[in-house]
Amino acid sequence: MSAVDSEIPTSVAGPAATAQQKKTPFSYGWLSLPSLFVVWVVLAWKLPSYILPQPWQVVQEGYEWAIKGQLHPHLIDSFVRELIGFGTAVIVALTLGFLGGFFRPFREYLTPLNMLFMSIPPVAWAPLMLIMFGIGWQSIVVVIFISAVNPMIVTIMEGVLQIQGNEVRAARILGARPWQLFMYVYLPASLPYLTAGLRIGFSQAWRALVAAEMIGASSGIGWMVSMGGEVGNTAQVMMGIVLIGLFSWIFERFGFRQLEKRYEVWSHH
Repeated sequence: MSAVDSEIPTSVAGPAATAQQKKTPFSYGWLSLPSLFVVWVVLAWKLPSYILPQPWQVVQEGYEWAIKGQLHPHLIDSFVRELIGFGTAVIVALTLGFLGGFFRPFREYLTPLNMLFMSIPPVAWAPLMLIMFGIGWQSIVVVIFISAVNPMIVTIMEGVLQIQGNEVRAARILGARPWQLFMYVYLPASLPYLTAGLRIGFSQAWRALVAAEMIGASSGIGWMVSMGGEVGNTAQVMMGIVLIGLFSWIFERFGFRQLEKRYEVWSHH
């Protein structure tokens, strides 16, 4: 610190420094969605409505589905399938991910299988699941599970492996029991990776849900898109696409980002 800095009173420099720290750079992120809306309107104005409808035509289509009571059953079916498939994948990924991080032989056995399943796109599993389970929620849930569980396992294992041995040794010296070691050392230290794994797993699960519903379902958001394409109703197709993107954004913005903030607070204590 220079002599000039040392002569500045704390009462004067403190608020200014605090204000400078709180000042954040201007973000252009708020322009992304409006610009996409403008591009959509311009393209739809130049193209026939049966190729690309205007946004208000898509809203009208959704309103008609809603007032007829046809929209919410499809949304409920999709959410229930997603909840079962993704929830099961989270439980399995947490178990196998931590086991793989703790035990090297199990990690070496599990890694090639993870890489194999991660290289196969979700849509490739849908026909096989339809043959095995038939049309219904079982086949869709299995596709969601397979698509989500493997990237989460890999991410959680990496999080466990990043934990420094000094922290573990210090906790053991202080007399920490195995469950205390897990709760107060391994789990908080791996929270950033756990959050990232959940985000990646959910995105894969959401895509798998839509793909599976487009191929082998009689309801759901993916089915709405598929049926709209078969009958040439582009407003219905765009309505399904908008719903897919909208709910994905809602889950990310108000789900995983909020969860990540809570995890950051926990990990700093």
